[in-house]
Amino acid sequence: MHTQFQAKTGLDKIFEVGILIKAAHGLIEIVGGMLLLFVTPDHIRRIAIWLTQGELSQDPHDFIATHILHSAQGVTHGVLLFAAIYLLAHGLIKVVLVVEILRNRLWAYPGLIIVTAGFVVYQLYQMLQIFSWWLLWLTIFDLFIIYLTAREYAGRRHHHRTHAESADG
Repeated sequence: MHTQFQAKTGLDKIFEVGILIKAAHGLIEIVGGMLLLFVTPDHIRRIAIWLTQGELSQDPHDFIATHILHSAQGVTHGVLLFAAIYLLAHGLIKVVLVVEILRNRLWAYPGLIIVTAGFVVYQLYQMLQIFSWWLLWLTIFDLFIIYLTAREYAGRRHHHRTHAESADG
């Protein structure tokens, strides 16, 4: 029997808020992935021109604006399709795992730990390429979520075993 997740302690509440943030982020990724299915490389280039034209009219060598334009030139249909599939898959996995944790499905806890750990490894790899404060904070948040998920999982497993033993005896 599976009951709904109920936060009992302060750390439980932090865990619940953290995974709800992950679910919201997953929903944003799903929407973003769906949008990318309908965008063409030409759309991306036009948006980049529109975003940078004011800055480049004042400073034709603006570092950020020129890099945005350069990056937009490298966008292909394949890149957009990969990004769409990546966002859709990542978002769906996160949302499903969070929903199943909130439904107290024990298998979802290690699932969330494994998926989040995989993205931590990827984020660390990305930071080795180009350091990003945003990516650093995201990685710290994800490591904290892994800790809280492992803690909750251990508690749920213990509760599940105790409940099963008392039902047997």
